[in-house]
Amino acid sequence: MSVSDPNISPASVQPVIRQLDDAAINRIAAGEVVERPASAVKELVENAIDAGATRIEIAIADGGKTLIRVTDNGCGIAPDQLPMALSRHATSKIDGSDLLNIHSFGFRGEALPSLGAAGRLTITSRAKDHDAATIRVAGGALDPVKPAALNQGTVVELRDLFYATPARLKFMRTDRAESQAINDVIKRLAMAEPWIGFTLRDVSGGGEGRITFRADAASGDLFEALHTRLTKVMGAEFTTNALKIDAEREGLTLTGYAALPTYSRGSAVAQFLFVNGRPVRDKLLIGALRGAYADFLSRDRHPAAALFLECEPDRVDVNVHPAKSEVRFREPGLARGLIVSAVRAALTEAGHRASTTVAQATLGAMRPETFPPTAQDPRVYQMDRRSGGYSSYTPSPFAREAAYAAQAPMMDTPGFAEASMPSARFEPVADQPQTEALPLGAARAQVHENYIVAQTETGMVIVDQHAAHERLVYEKLKHQMAENGVASQALLIPEIVELSDGDAAMLLARSDDLARFGLTIEPFGPGTIAVRETPAILGEINAGNMLRDILDELSDLGESQLVQERLEAILSRVACHGSIRSGRRMQADEMNALLREMEATPHSGQCNHGRPTYVELKLADIERLFGRT
Repeated sequence: MSVSDPNISPASVQPVIRQLDDAAINRIAAGEVVERPASAVKELVENAIDAGATRIEIAIADGGKTLIRVTDNGCGIAPDQLPMALSRHATSKIDGSDLLNIHSFGFRGEALPSLGAAGRLTITSRAKDHDAATIRVAGGALDPVKPAALNQGTVVELRDLFYATPARLKFMRTDRAESQAINDVIKRLAMAEPWIGFTLRDVSGGGEGRITFRADAASGDLFEALHTRLTKVMGAEFTTNALKIDAEREGLTLTGYAALPTYSRGSAVAQFLFVNGRPVRDKLLIGALRGAYADFLSRDRHPAAALFLECEPDRVDVNVHPAKSEVRFREPGLARGLIVSAVRAALTEAGHRASTTVAQATLGAMRPETFPPTAQDPRVYQMDRRSGGYSSYTPSPFAREAAYAAQAPMMDTPGFAEASMPSARFEPVADQPQTEALPLGAARAQVHENYIVAQTETGMVIVDQHAAHERLVYEKLKHQMAENGVASQALLIPEIVELSDGDAAMLLARSDDLARFGLTIEPFGPGTIAVRETPAILGEINAGNMLRDILDELSDLGESQLVQERLEAILSRVACHGSIRSGRRMQADEMNALLREMEATPHSGQCNHGRPTYVELKLADIERLFGRT
């Protein structure tokens, strides 16, 4: 009769406590530390970085399932230390006396024994003043140390990952997906260490394989090296449209680059966050970045940034996740506030600047369609060819409609004589060199009662008058609210909201912050809050639901911007209705006044929804459209 027999009570069977053997322990640890081949690559490359390597080469086969080889020129491992390196909880990174004072990537001593338990692991290394040696472990079974040939550093080779735990192989994705995950890991580590050279090679099928990613060691100071590395990893478009971030507050330092709002993405794939050089995916930092752009992007657009937060190791706990991808700050509000304030300060300093991709999308949409050459017309002139500089560019959502229109067959387009007369008013070209020298130039025409065409020294600017004025009015309203405060309306009968004692205490601790935005709360007995005043501009609201939403944000992020965001949403709506409407004719002095105000107003390069307010076309680009190069 088995234990699972329903006639036997579970309470009548005494369970036996057993000590698991080392092989089982290591396999369990491998399940936590090594989730997929990319996890193994991350652990091995981080070990190479901790060893002081300046060149790291990674070779993989079949998405890392059959081979992962990491070669570095670091300090190496002495022969007598190799068996210890494969022992559980053995590490050279810390001495165990202070688990908060961690300056290295690795510190738990679990990676190598876990990999040796899940696959066939070989380590060949040579330390200074020692001969090279190698050691092999397969499925947890350790072989003795043997002499080897190696000039410098360490070579770690992992074959047949998860062969000892075949059930894990069923959860692996395709080779292409696993290779892409490894590529992403290497790119993140390469961004964190711009002075180290990285090479990723795919050797599936044998031979030398092909290089899928390479980043040579950068030189110069921090920002020069980081700019070079980000250009390689994220592309020149990002660094061209990114703003330098350099801020410090109470011992926390934030450096890196954040892109202009008009250079946004449809998902969060271009957000890279680092804490003390460690790539992390922390919801507090992601929320802070989102909050910094909340005033400039719609909810379906995401900012692009690479930000590096540095602080003393004892102010952040990196040991809260098996893969060390999450961290916990001792002062989360300080970290979040630094990111929000630093990014917003950089965006303010950028003034009316918009991303260059807006102009590139415009030029791409304006390019005429070409036709295959025929026998009657065999020659194709340079001006008829698509430009290689823009052929691979993907238009932003704002330019996609124009791009589709540009792709329509030219024979379907009515000739100039048959085309309807456009709605346009041209201003006389006055001699205003001092105006043209300004960034947005001098107004020359209004087209379709919505677009202002201005002439600059180096080209022309096309301004969406409604979008531009909407941003200007919005910034004025925000400035007035900051100066005069938020008007509140007293409730005739205070709204009583019942909460738990802990939630009520959390809200009351931030009552002063809420009062700044016109929301006044007071204690009204155990676990009960009385709402005395609400922001007048919000009108009639459900105070209970608002307080619960604020609590959700406080629990999730440690801070709440809900009231401020709702106020700003109302101001944005007011600005939209109070701005210059499309279809209104403007005189030359009005158009020029709008241009001058845009130049003087921060964030005027995009409207309240993140769309660009103007497009700047350089004269050289316009001349190329007409083959005048």
